[in-house]
Amino acid sequence: MIDEGGYGRFGAYSRVELERFFHLDDEDRRLVAARRRDYNRLGFAVQVVTVRHLGMFLPDPLDVPPELVDYLAEQLDIDDPSCVKRYTDRRETRFEHAREIQQEYGLLAFSEVESELTAWIADQAWMTGEGPKAIFSGAVAWLRARQALLPGVTTLERLVADGRRVADQRLWQQLAGPLPAQTSGALLRMLDVPDTGKQRVNELDRLRKGLFRTSSKGMVAALNRVADLVAVGAGSLDVSAVPPRRLLGLATHGIAGKTTLLRRMSREHRLAVLVATVSALSARAIDDALELFDLVMTTELLSKAERESKDEKLRRYPRVSRNAGKLAAAVTVLLEMSEVNPDISLEMVWDLIENAVTKSELRAAVAVIDELVPANDAELNGQRLEELAGRLATVRPFLPLMMRTIEFGATADGAPVLKAMKTLADLLTTKSKLPATYLDARLVDHDLITGGWSRLVYREGRPPETVDRAAYTLCVLEQFHRHLKHRNIFAVTSLRWRDPRAHLLSGEVWEQARDAGMNALDLPALPGPLLGEHATRLDEMYREVVSRLDSDTPATVDDEGKLHVAALVAVPDPPSLIDLRRRVERMMPKIDLPELVLEVMSWHPGFIEAFTHVSGNDARVADLGLSVAAVLCAYAMNVGFGPVTSPGVEALTRDRLHHVDQNYVRFDTLAAANTVLVQAQSEIGLAQAWGGGLVASVDGMRFVVPVRTHHARPNPKYFGRKRGITWLNMLNDQSAGLSAQVLRGTPRDSLHTVDVVLSQQGGRVPEVIITDTGSYSDIVFGLLHLLGRQYRPELANLPDQRLWRIDGSADYGPLDRAARGKIDTDRIARHWEDMCRIAVSLHSYVVSAHEVTRMISRDGNPTPLGHAIAHFGRIFKTIHILRLADDEPYRREGHGQKNLVEGRHDLARRIFHGKKGEINRAYYEGMEDQLSALGLVLNCVVLWNTIYLDRALDQLRAQGYPVLDADVARLSAFVRGHIGIDGHYAFHLPDLGGTHRPLRDPDNADDE
Repeated sequence: MIDEGGYGRFGAYSRVELERFFHLDDEDRRLVAARRRDYNRLGFAVQVVTVRHLGMFLPDPLDVPPELVDYLAEQLDIDDPSCVKRYTDRRETRFEHAREIQQEYGLLAFSEVESELTAWIADQAWMTGEGPKAIFSGAVAWLRARQALLPGVTTLERLVADGRRVADQRLWQQLAGPLPAQTSGALLRMLDVPDTGKQRVNELDRLRKGLFRTSSKGMVAALNRVADLVAVGAGSLDVSAVPPRRLLGLATHGIAGKTTLLRRMSREHRLAVLVATVSALSARAIDDALELFDLVMTTELLSKAERESKDEKLRRYPRVSRNAGKLAAAVTVLLEMSEVNPDISLEMVWDLIENAVTKSELRAAVAVIDELVPANDAELNGQRLEELAGRLATVRPFLPLMMRTIEFGATADGAPVLKAMKTLADLLTTKSKLPATYLDARLVDHDLITGGWSRLVYREGRPPETVDRAAYTLCVLEQFHRHLKHRNIFAVTSLRWRDPRAHLLSGEVWEQARDAGMNALDLPALPGPLLGEHATRLDEMYREVVSRLDSDTPATVDDEGKLHVAALVAVPDPPSLIDLRRRVERMMPKIDLPELVLEVMSWHPGFIEAFTHVSGNDARVADLGLSVAAVLCAYAMNVGFGPVTSPGVEALTRDRLHHVDQNYVRFDTLAAANTVLVQAQSEIGLAQAWGGGLVASVDGMRFVVPVRTHHARPNPKYFGRKRGITWLNMLNDQSAGLSAQVLRGTPRDSLHTVDVVLSQQGGRVPEVIITDTGSYSDIVFGLLHLLGRQYRPELANLPDQRLWRIDGSADYGPLDRAARGKIDTDRIARHWEDMCRIAVSLHSYVVSAHEVTRMISRDGNPTPLGHAIAHFGRIFKTIHILRLADDEPYRREGHGQKNLVEGRHDLARRIFHGKKGEINRAYYEGMEDQLSALGLVLNCVVLWNTIYLDRALDQLRAQGYPVLDADVARLSAFVRGHIGIDGHYAFHLPDLGGTHRPLRDPDNADDE
C-alpha cells in the first residue's frame, strides 16, 4: 500500500491510524530487543515500520513524522524519543539494520524481480493500454504482493515509460506491418484533402459522419458508407491478434481526433490509427445502416401502412355499416322464426325476410361486404398488407445494396428468410422477360407466403408461373425485419445487431467460468433443492395472505376471484417535519451551480483525477479542473460553451473548452468520476439515515431531439410531432445516481432494465430493484433473480394479474381462482444449465441483457429457454403480488423510491433548462456524453446538498432544536432554491480557508 503522503512518503496520522498501521508485534519486539542502546532500538523500529508501510527503506531513515517516533518510543518504553537523532551518527548502522530486516522478514531485493516486473509491465501495457499512473500503481501493488522492495520513483517511472513505449511500438507494428502497399496507400490517402470539389473534405472526415435521412435515399447513403469502408480495406484487415481495449483506444484517436494531428504522427503510428479507425468505423457504419433500416421499416413502412389501413377502414365504414345492417335484419328474422317455429318452411321464412329487406338488396349487400371485408382477412388486416405492398418504391433502391454490402448470418429459424432475401436481391437487379410487376414463381420461397399475404402475392389475373413482385418483396422483407430484431438473422461484424448466442459463454470458456460464476451468483448446480425452497415459500405466502383476507386488511377478492388492494392513504407531513424542512432549506448557503461543482471537486481530488487524457497519459493542461467544471456545466445546463467562457481566463477560453471536451470528457471518465461521488455520498451520516444503498429504482426521462438523426424515434405521446430519446437511469435510496443508458425513442424499459442495473458505477450493489410497470415482464423477473436481485415493479391493473402456483393440488381458498397459473418446475430444471449460462454471461459483461431478452422473448412468443426463465420469474412475481396485497410497508417503500426518482428528474429538468430542454446532438455518443454529464452534475448537487443539510442538522441539534430521526429520514437531497442556474456563469471558487461556507440564519426573512 502506498500511503496517502505519496510514493515513499509518510502522511499525517491520527492515533487510531498509528495503532492500526504501526503496532509492533512480538517478532518485531524480539528483533528490536537485540539492540543495546535506545537510539538504535528506536531507529531499528523506525526502519521496520517504514519498510512495512512504504515498501522501501528511506534514504534518510529519520524522515518520518514525529508522532510516529513518539508512538514507537511509547511501545518500547523509551522515555526520550529525541534520542533517535543519534541513530545516523554511524553511517553503516542503518545499512546493516536494513540488510538484517530484509533477511528476517523475507524481503526480496528489487534487482531479483526487476526482469519479471518488466515483463509484467509490458504485458499490462499491451493488454490494457492504461496510462502511466494506472500501470505505476499496478506495478507497486505487484511488488508489494511479492514482498519485494520498491525502487526509487524515477526507476519505476522509467520502467513504466519503457514498457508503454515497447507496447505501443508492438501495437503499431502488429497493425501496420502486415498491410499490403495498396491498402496502406488507400488508408493514408484518407487524410488527403481533394484539390477540387465544392466540399474540400478528406475521406476520413466524410466517413466519420453518420447522419442520414430516414428515407430510401438515406439508406442508400448509409450503405454506400459501409461499401466505401470495405473498399478501403476494412473487410481484409485482421485485427484479431490485438487486444480489444488497445484497438478501441487507437480508434478513439481516429474517430474523434483532428486530422491535422494524425498527419503529424509517424507513418507507422498513423497507419495503425487508421487501421483501428477503419475497423471501428466499419462496425459502427453497419450499426448505423441497420438502425436506419429498422427506423425506415418502423416509421416509413409498417406504421404508415397501419395508419393508411385505419383511414381506409374509416372511409369504408359507412358502406359496411349500411349493408351489414341489411344482412343483420335478415339474420334476425331467421333466428326469431327458428326459435318460434323450428318446422317453418323456407318459403315462409323468405316472405318474412322480404318484409324487412328484399332479395336483391341482400345480394347487393353480400357483394359489398365480400368486397370490403374479405372472408379470409380478419379485421381488415389485408388492407394493411395492401398498403404495405404498395411501398415497393421505398425499399427497392436499397434492398439489393443492403444484401450485397452487409454480411448477414442466421439461425435455423431465420435461414430460410435470409436465403429468400438474397435471392430476392438478385431478382430485383436481374433483367427478366416477365412484366415489371411480376417475379418468376419458380425462384421464390412459397413457404414464406402465408396468411393475408397469399391473396396479394397470388393475385388473380397474373401471368402463369409468376407472383406479384411488390407483395412478395414486402412479405419477405417484413419477416426479415422481424427476424433481425430477434437476432435470428444478424450482421456478422456488427456490434448492436450481432448474434448474442456467439458471445454467450460456451464450450471450454463456460466450463472454466461455470463454478466461479455460479458461486458468485449463489446458483446451485442442481436446481431441485432451490426450487423446493421456493415452492415452500410460495405456498406459505399464499396461506398467510388467505388467513388474513377476512381481517382488517387492504386486500379483497371479488366474485370473479380477482385480487384487489385498496389504494394507499397518503401520510400527512407532521408539523415538525414541515418546520424542519423550512429551517434547513433557509440555512443552505446560496451558490451558483459552477461554484458548487468546483467546491465538490475541491473536496474529492479523485474526481478530477478521473479525467485522464484520451491517450492514457496524465493531464497536459493547467487548471484542468476549472475547464472540466465548465464543460460539465455547459452540458448539464444545455447552454453550450458561450455562457461559460471567460476570454481573459486561459482555462475558460473556447479553444481550451473544446480541447478538454474532445480529449478528457468522455463516457469512461465521466463514469469514473461518478464512482467517486457515489462513494462519498454513501459515507455521509444523513445519506445513511435515508437508506443503506441496498434499494434502487430504474426509471426513464424523455427528451425531444429536434435535429435530424436516426438515433431518435417518434412517439406523439411524449415528443409530439418530433422525435426523441429516453434516458433510463438508476437511483439508490441514498439519492445517488448509479448508472444510466440512452435509449432510442421509447422502447419498453423491460428490454434494458437489466443492462442499467448491471452497468452500475460505484457504490454498494443494490439488492432490491424497483421499477414502474413499463419495466415489467416475467422474463425480467427471472433474469434479475438469477442475478441475485429482488425485483419489485409497480404493477398496474393488479386485479388482472395472474397468480401462479407450483402445487397444483393445493387449496388456496378465495385465491384459488386467481392462482390459475401453473409453474412448470420440470421445464426450469431441463433448462437450468442454459439459464445459469445466461446469468453468468450477463454477470461477466460478455453479452447485454437487451440482446438476450430480444433473443428469448420474441414479442410475447418466448423460445423454450425464454419460457423456462419466465416460469422461474413467475415464482417471484407471485410472491411480489402477494406481498403488495398484504404488506403495506412493502408497498410504501416502493412508492417512496418512486417519489425519490421523480424528485431527481424534476431537479434534472430544472438544471437542463437551456434550448427548451431538448437534446440538440445528432450522434449517439454526443447524447450519451451530455446526459452522463447531467447525471454527474446531479450527483454533485446531491452530494453538496447532503453535506450542508447534514451540517445544518448538526447546528440545529447544537442549538437545542428538536430534530426527530423520522423527520430527518424524509428530508430531500434535491432542494434547489439556493442554487443559481440562470445567467452567465463565473468559475471562481472563493477561499474557504479549508472549511465550509457559513450557514444562513433560518429566522432571517431578508436572507431568503
